[in-house]
Amino acid sequence: MTAWFRRKEKGIQTATEEKKDTPKGLWYKSPTGKIVESEVLAKNFYVSPEDDYHVRIGSKEYFEILFDDNKFRELDAKLTSKDPLKFEDTKKYSERLKAAQKKTGLNDAVRTGFGKSLGQDVVICCMDFNFIGGSMGSVVGEKIARGIDYAIKRKVPFVMISKSGGARMMEAALSLMQLAKTSAKLAQLAEAKLPYISLCTDPTTGGTTASYAMLGDINISEPGALIGFAGPRVVKEATGKDLPDGFQTAEFVKEHGFLDFISHRRDLKKKINLYIDLIQNNPIRKEKASA
Repeated sequence: MTAWFRRKEKGIQTATEEKKDTPKGLWYKSPTGKIVESEVLAKNFYVSPEDDYHVRIGSKEYFEILFDDNKFRELDAKLTSKDPLKFEDTKKYSERLKAAQKKTGLNDAVRTGFGKSLGQDVVICCMDFNFIGGSMGSVVGEKIARGIDYAIKRKVPFVMISKSGGARMMEAALSLMQLAKTSAKLAQLAEAKLPYISLCTDPTTGGTTASYAMLGDINISEPGALIGFAGPRVVKEATGKDLPDGFQTAEFVKEHGFLDFISHRRDLKKKINLYIDLIQNNPIRKEKASA
């Protein structure tokens, strides 16, 4: 019995490559302390089933949710940022780009897909926060602009999924120019009488909020998402006032008229296509039941 609790041999060593560590990503802990298996989380649209917390996800997951059978054609996939300003702070911008590309497997902070959602063609642009905080640089603006052009050419609806920390400071004025550029393209989309659905996810801030994120025919969000221009700390310091509870949450923003609807992630596909049908005055499509 004692052998169970005492080590018979001393000096036992295990090579690093032979150590059995628990693989990363098997479990997820939500901010409220709820623990859920990653597989269960994925099946539940990346929403914690116990507390309904919407986990931050990227373009890969949103495309899985919105495109039929996850089938789509990616547009302008190889477009990458340059470093025209030769910007350098603690690290060269060119090095930051390479590091972000290696870490995320993405070329920049937005991806564009063209495919069917509930049987209808649609162009979807989706931002990835993992790529330098979802910052909006010249490539982000260009890919969104090209996505809108493609929607106009194909005469299909355009969906924008925003998830951003704001403009990319390493590109300075080039980044800020994307606000006007994308807004002008959306005006062309409106002239073509094509629907634009804007989905604001956690977080949607800075220049993104000040441009395309708030210009949708319908502006929607997921529960609890942070939506605003400047962060709460900056707003408090600028106004000198205490901020109300829930300031800049999707619920607060909706209450004050900046959002039309808040949708649970499991209903996103159905809701987005419902709004598209209503805008185009088409018969309401229904999602086919899975076999």
